[in-house]
Amino acid sequence: MTTGAPDTPSPWFVRPRPTGHPARLFCFPYAGSGASAFSAWPAAVADAEVCPIQFPGRENRLAEPHYGTYENLAAELAGPLAPRLDRPFALFGHCAGALPAFETAVRLTEQGLPRPERLFVSGQPAPHDASYDRMLTMTEDELRAELESVVRGRGIAPRPDMIELGMAVLRRDLAAARAYRRTEPVAAGCPIVVLHWRDDPLGLDRLQGWRRYADSVAFHVIDGGPHDFMNAPGELLRLLGSWR
Repeated sequence: MTTGAPDTPSPWFVRPRPTGHPARLFCFPYAGSGASAFSAWPAAVADAEVCPIQFPGRENRLAEPHYGTYENLAAELAGPLAPRLDRPFALFGHCAGALPAFETAVRLTEQGLPRPERLFVSGQPAPHDASYDRMLTMTEDELRAELESVVRGRGIAPRPDMIELGMAVLRRDLAAARAYRRTEPVAAGCPIVVLHWRDDPLGLDRLQGWRRYADSVAFHVIDGGPHDFMNAPGELLRLLGSWR
């Protein structure tokens, strides 16, 4: 059973929630980013309200302590999330954001809270294969170039102060990614949908490990590269709406 008022403001949820949607899609950003990664997304996908999650230690929560580990993040999120689980919901996590999304699904099951109808994981190896994340092997210069490319792709000039701030967040997020270890698979408690971006250097074969985390695991290939999710391409939105 959930408690609390779902309309109570929370720093974890940055969008004012519209009324009337019978379902919710909670979105977890990738390493180094925040809820603004979903700023170009519509307010709803199919009939599910889009709810970007804001992790502490970035954007409007920059002054707060970093979450430290994915397990801590899932534990801290469960309370604010609980009163918003009053209708069917799904979780979406892109790249490293798929791992705290998975840990959140596990935590909800452990606490006897409502389970997601689907867990969508995009461009991220399974927890026991998490070390294959290409960002974990990149040099500082490569990470900086990657960050600058993402900023330019959003139509923003990458000012040095902006990049330095982004690098500080990215370093802490990557430290959490390096510390994450699940050597033995554990059930997610819901069906999993694995999304692979056709132009992603990480091959589809690296995503097959997700088969060990649910009885139902489906794979879909989407045209484009891993950063194209921010533009909410129609093929992605169609897949995210398919559970409804």
